[in-house]
Amino acid sequence: MNQFSSGTKRNYYGKGDVTVYRLHRRGNQPEGVSPVFAASVKMLIYGEAFWPTYTTGDNTGLVATDSMKNFIQRETLRFSGGDMESYCHFLAEKFLVTYLQAEGAQVSAVEIPHAFLPQSAVAFAPSGPDRAGARVELNRDGQALRLVEARSSITGFKLLRLGGSAFYGFVHDEYTTLPDIRNRPLHMWLDLDWAYTSPSAAFNNGSVTARVREIVHEVFNGFESGSIQQIIYLIGTRILSDIAAVSEVRLEANNRTWDTVAERGEEIGVYTDPRPPYGCLGLTLSR
Repeated sequence: MNQFSSGTKRNYYGKGDVTVYRLHRRGNQPEGVSPVFAASVKMLIYGEAFWPTYTTGDNTGLVATDSMKNFIQRETLRFSGGDMESYCHFLAEKFLVTYLQAEGAQVSAVEIPHAFLPQSAVAFAPSGPDRAGARVELNRDGQALRLVEARSSITGFKLLRLGGSAFYGFVHDEYTTLPDIRNRPLHMWLDLDWAYTSPSAAFNNGSVTARVREIVHEVFNGFESGSIQQIIYLIGTRILSDIAAVSEVRLEANNRTWDTVAERGEEIGVYTDPRPPYGCLGLTLSR
C-alpha cells in the first residue's frame, strides 16, 4: 500500500517502474551533472475527478497510466538537473500544471547508477549496488502548488568488514545455538531514508545524499562494534550531528553474514552464502 504525507486518499492511481536514461552524448551536460542520468520512476496522482472511474467506469478526465509513462519519459528531456529530489519535484509540478483535474501528485524515483570506466570520458558501466532515491508530493493550495513532502533515501548498501565486529552476551537458553563471537567477518545490507527540517531543504543538488553515503562508509570502516544495532545507531547519530538539514533518519539493516566453511584461526577463512533466514534490524532517530 502506498501512503501520502498529506493523508489517506480515497483513491489514487499511477504508473510505476518507468525507466528513463538521459544521455548528454557530447559532454555538454551542466557542471556537476553526470552525462548519464538514469532512474526508475513511480508517479501517483489523486483527486475527486477520478472517483467516477471507480464507481461507474466513467473515464472522463482520466489520464491513462500509459500517457503518464510517456509524460515522464518525454519530460525528462526538459529536466536539466542531476539529483533525484529536483527530478521528482520537476515531474510532479509539471504534471499538476498540465492536468488541472489532478489535486495532487506524489513522485518517487530511484537512480540507476552508472560510473565512468577507468581513464574514459565516454564509456560507462553500471555501478552501485547502493542507489539514491527521493519522494516528493505536491498538491493544490488554491491557485498555488504546495510542497507537502520531500524525502530522500539510499538503498541497497552491501557492506563487508573483514573483522572488528562482535556479538556476545545475548540471552542463552534452550533455543540458542549461536555461540558468542568476539571477532567476525560481517556482511551487512543497509537501507536508509531521511526527512528534512523543511521540505525545501531537500533541494541541495544531491550534497546531502553524498554526505550520507560518506558517513555510512566512514562509520562502517572505522568503528569496531558489539552489534549491528550499534553500527546503525552510530550512523544515524552521525547523520543528525553532521547534517543540520536532516530532521529524522530511518535505518534498516540485514545481517547477511556468510556461513563459515573452514577457517584457519582468524588468519584466513572460506565462507558461503547464508541460509535464507536473516536478521532484520530497524531504527528511527530524530532531533
